[in-house]
Amino acid sequence: MDKTFAIIGDPIDHSLSPNIHSAVFRELNLDCSYIAYKIPKGELEDGIEGLKKINIYGFNVTIPHKVEMMKYLDKTDESCSLIGAVNTVTNENGILKGYNTDMDGFLEPFKKKKLNIVNTKVLLLGAGGAARAIVAGFTKEKAKSITIANRTLENAENLSEFAKKIGLSSNAIKIEDVNDTAKDYDIIVNATSIGLKNEPCPISLEGINEKTIIFDIVYMPMNTDFIKKAKEKKAIVIFGYEMLLAQAVRSFEIWHNMEAPYNTMKKTLLGGF
Repeated sequence: MDKTFAIIGDPIDHSLSPNIHSAVFRELNLDCSYIAYKIPKGELEDGIEGLKKINIYGFNVTIPHKVEMMKYLDKTDESCSLIGAVNTVTNENGILKGYNTDMDGFLEPFKKKKLNIVNTKVLLLGAGGAARAIVAGFTKEKAKSITIANRTLENAENLSEFAKKIGLSSNAIKIEDVNDTAKDYDIIVNATSIGLKNEPCPISLEGINEKTIIFDIVYMPMNTDFIKKAKEKKAIVIFGYEMLLAQAVRSFEIWHNMEAPYNTMKKTLLGGF
């Protein structure tokens, strides 16, 4: 029985997910296929009906549907409810259950590299979709405090309130007000889209050192200006692809109830750059 999986969103043509999952299906001889399915903003309800008609087995959800998709779920897992967004869905006879792998995907590279989060001071750039999951992750792993820096202060303040509500000491600033404070933080995360089009690093990394952890969730290009500047300062670097890979692994495990072949996924993903 051929099982079909998909990623839905718009734009979708740059997605690396079809390649990653298809490579695994081939390696494990699974009778499955994975398609990219473009659903423009405002057409989500019809799109989901279409997916149910072809009896889709599971799907990933990307921009701009991660929050709106919550309305069409019959069940959600804990992190999905907490974050208020979904990126992985299973379909069992028309019953849709949502998961959010952003938090686990974000935390996994820290665990793989045995990097400590407990009691650290964090600077988070951005307050969009992924940022909520990142705040939840830092709360779960008991960071000491988080400063959220964003172009629009109001969005940073909303996210800061969310952080406090779930138990993490937090404050909000405008991104241009970071100035020369980067050196005061143990971990700096870029959760904005800055870097996608090779834009310069949005803050000064003056004063950071080889103990500072720099994590850029932008994965294309792999070496953003933010990452390059961090490397010049000999900081510890986590690439965006590491989070993407951890999320793909988690999706695979949710859908297939078996361990994902990590190395195959990594090789396929890096081959896509």
